[in-house]
Amino acid sequence: MGLCAAGRARRGGRRVSLADDLRPRLPELRGRLTAGDSLAALSWFRVGGPAEVLLVPADEADLAYALARIPAEVPVTALGLGSNVILRDGGVPGVVVKLGRGFGSIAIEAGHRVRAGAAVPDVKVARAAADAAIDGLAFFRGIPGSIGGALRMNAGAHGGETTDVLVSARGVDRDGSLRVFDRDAMGFTYRHCAAPASIVFTEALFQGRPGEPAAIQAEMDRITAAREASQPIREKTGGSTFKNPPGGKAWQLIDAAGCRGLAVGDAQMSEMHCNFLINRGKASAGDIEALGEEVRRRVRQHSGTSLEWEIKRLGVPRVA
Repeated sequence: MGLCAAGRARRGGRRVSLADDLRPRLPELRGRLTAGDSLAALSWFRVGGPAEVLLVPADEADLAYALARIPAEVPVTALGLGSNVILRDGGVPGVVVKLGRGFGSIAIEAGHRVRAGAAVPDVKVARAAADAAIDGLAFFRGIPGSIGGALRMNAGAHGGETTDVLVSARGVDRDGSLRVFDRDAMGFTYRHCAAPASIVFTEALFQGRPGEPAAIQAEMDRITAAREASQPIREKTGGSTFKNPPGGKAWQLIDAAGCRGLAVGDAQMSEMHCNFLINRGKASAGDIEALGEEVRRRVRQHSGTSLEWEIKRLGVPRVA
């Protein structure tokens, strides 16, 4: 994997890595900055190359400090739980930001509101709300990701979407400035938000309504049972692969095109739910992405519909 331009500078006649270039710029960083860490363990597919630089900030202030001092030409990529992402085999150039414990708090606030850090798994928000007798957030039980990802893609499941309950989102811009967006400013549409791609979300505030803990828990149990019955949640998978086209279902188009169970190497379209890609054990990111593209080709040929990826694809392919 080639280094980005900022990491190709020379110092004393030798090539300087991006990490070596960044460390002197961040003398007060309290988090962790490392070079060449494999990202495969951070992906639910368990595939992917290294991060050129991996930044794990201590908290929001630490993130702002770092982003303000990373040269503007260096790409910055935020990575959540890795549940809906293909990390390509050649790795991710620039800086990959992985939010950790400093972004993992949940607080119950007056007016049936829940404040959660961007690194909090969606399921934990659902549980915290249920424990506090706050209804309206149970759908998060069915989303296998973190709050940061839910904000970025207006995640939804089982009749609910992030836009339905969001009050405001908070994040840090590429220049280190703090930004706050109300729901309207997020510009939510289906599996998309219009907030600048440069924002690394750090926190969200959600609005619920009064509820009965037992009834909320029953709804969460129903969602859990429905997922286990219809989705390959115990496989190495990235969740729903393609967005549903207007007025249709991606899985129906995939099935009609004969792609249920289709495989490339050890990557396969799930027999249980054919809009789920799975890694049967030894697939590469290249295998998984190639299978997805073949499914798109067959669906387009069969029905004329061009499926859009819902899974994010990050980084560069491995050079042969």
